[in-house]
Amino acid sequence: MLLTDKISKNNIYSYLWHAVFLALASNLIDIDTIIPAMLIDAGGSSMHIGILTAIMLGGSSFAQLFFTPFLSNKSRKKGFLVFGINLRIFALLGLGLLLYWFTERSESNVVIWTIFILISLFSVSGAFAAIGYSDILGKSVFEHKRKSFLSSRQAISSVGILASAYFAAEILVSFDYPLNYSWLFIIAGIMLAIASLGFWKLEEIPGPKVHIGSLKDYLMIIISEIKENKRLANYLLMINTLGVSLALMPFLILYAKEMYTIDNTDVGMYLLLKVIAGVISGTLLFYFAKRLKYTPLLYATSIIALFIPLSLMIYSSSSLLGLYFFLGGVMYTFYKIAIEGVLLEISDHKNRTIYIGMVGAGNILPALFPIFGGWLIPHFGFNYFFLLFSIIILFSIYFIKCLKCRK
Repeated sequence: MLLTDKISKNNIYSYLWHAVFLALASNLIDIDTIIPAMLIDAGGSSMHIGILTAIMLGGSSFAQLFFTPFLSNKSRKKGFLVFGINLRIFALLGLGLLLYWFTERSESNVVIWTIFILISLFSVSGAFAAIGYSDILGKSVFEHKRKSFLSSRQAISSVGILASAYFAAEILVSFDYPLNYSWLFIIAGIMLAIASLGFWKLEEIPGPKVHIGSLKDYLMIIISEIKENKRLANYLLMINTLGVSLALMPFLILYAKEMYTIDNTDVGMYLLLKVIAGVISGTLLFYFAKRLKYTPLLYATSIIALFIPLSLMIYSSSSLLGLYFFLGGVMYTFYKIAIEGVLLEISDHKNRTIYIGMVGAGNILPALFPIFGGWLIPHFGFNYFFLLFSIIILFSIYFIKCLKCRK
């Protein structure tokens, strides 16, 4: 079965369908604002924030190391993609019902532990589905269409992103805890279910099977690929350091709640500012897609990631928090588009699934850093956390330079 224009266009439309409805759901369960605010309202501490952030950002991707040996032996991955998405839907609806049933803070320990279990299921199943998502995108959409697709995906879903951000902000202030979060997760689960319909229409081009007998065999393959492909080694080092930038926003919510006692109205405003920034930057990237390269986007991500904590250490003011969340939206958009694009550039049809799994190895530090940060803050304060964060980001600049992206 050969890839044709018709198949490639059909798959682009299918992915865009998913992107639009995912956009409607994403801000209802925003990992930078909604989820950490929910955990704090449920009685969570800085350590809880650190562990949950580690699960959502690094731990889920690390799980790809275990999924890849199994999925690499499959020439078709559409069924596994759909299965992973269905697990995510189940986790979201479960969270919504949990918060609906447990309306008393006396049940906070039960709620917190169940939140951890369901968020873990949501994150790990997302990592499982991501392997199929990227593999099908790489082999079932023409290469010259990918960069424009990645940018258009961000731009086309902008209306849904803005709508969901506004809707999330309204729900946060319209209901008291925990009903506000309950409705957010239930509606998000419904939207994700509608989004998954796009994957049922995908026409997958069968790829080559890469037989991997066990996790040990896969680790040996990883070592071999890293030795042979210097760009892969620098890519892993880069996402191990720059990937820490995605852990900043949840701790910024914790900072704002502890230092300035913000309420749900503020959280909703920060979410809107983050989303507006993402829409603007995504639209600009779409407009200049043919002229922009991935390296400048990665450098811009690192500069923003350095500016936010350093400015907080020099001058802390509640009036600037909105600016930091706006910049966080730009940083998140730049990072996500560049990281996915670079991975597609340095891989091919034969090794793409293997490389996607290797990304898990590149998320060791992003998985550990939030946990350490959750311990560091109550013992030494936020400034030490911001300083350590900045040092890690500085290392990423060197690895971006070594990556030498051509596109």
